[in-house]
Amino acid sequence: MANSGGLPVTQVVAAYLDHLAVERGTARNTLDSYARDLRRYAAHLERQGVTDFRRITEAEVTGFGAALREGDDEHPPLAASSAARALVAVRGLHRFAHVDGLTEDDPAREVRPPAAAKRLPKALPVDDVLRLLDMPAADGERPLRDRALLELLYSTGARISEAVGLDLGDIDRTERTVLLDGKGGKQRLVPIGRPAVEALEAYLVRSRPVLASRGRGTAALFLNARGTRLSRQSAWQVLKTNAERAGLSASVSPHTLRHSFATHLLEGGADVRVVQELLGHASVTTTQVYTLVTVNTLREIYATAHPRALG
Repeated sequence: MANSGGLPVTQVVAAYLDHLAVERGTARNTLDSYARDLRRYAAHLERQGVTDFRRITEAEVTGFGAALREGDDEHPPLAASSAARALVAVRGLHRFAHVDGLTEDDPAREVRPPAAAKRLPKALPVDDVLRLLDMPAADGERPLRDRALLELLYSTGARISEAVGLDLGDIDRTERTVLLDGKGGKQRLVPIGRPAVEALEAYLVRSRPVLASRGRGTAALFLNARGTRLSRQSAWQVLKTNAERAGLSASVSPHTLRHSFATHLLEGGADVRVVQELLGHASVTTTQVYTLVTVNTLREIYATAHPRALG
């Protein structure tokens, strides 16, 4: 039985939408989207027998979030991102009512939108990475630098920001290691493969001195055409340009070689905790998203190779 009297939910929703339109100058598209989400919220509350806004508890708000994900006779289940958007509207509604003195507390304050499903990182197949790294280098200083940068990114799994932050003293060519400055000022020592060492030596001997002569002297490992430290944006452009030359433009992002490094190590049998160390992840949970990628690969191989996989 619905509550009679009290403060009607529909009245508070109308007041909130007016507040957004008049006082906040909210865009028409956003207003329409909020109105849709809040109409659905009001209908959900009515089905629960709640029409008095002051009677809404945290349980009702949480229940609405669950209903969004499950769907009903009138609505298909929503993706986590769409459910989160609807809950943002609901949280805004309750915050408005509380600040305006319409309610004594805010039952939505502690309700968190559902976490979006973790997107699996895009990793390139090994053949595509080799095609990118084995392209014939063009003449000049920059192609030698670009080759060294790409080899280092794939060999170490470094973030682009970590690679451009490297100084000359951070590379030990004899021990074949590189010292990376990670997030939160945490340093990690990472092994580096022979092809990357050779690309770095070619750059350091034949290219960097020419680039350095145009600047005022810097310890930065990777230099731009003016002889100063290469920026993160320029390094990302190097990856993008070379990926396009290799015909890989559709599947490349700043983290592509890092994702590929992690995925290929795990597919090769590396322990997830070792990969965690190499990537500089504070928690193994962050690294485990890569194990999902390899499980998907295993599943595909199983489906095509096992005689009774489809049985």
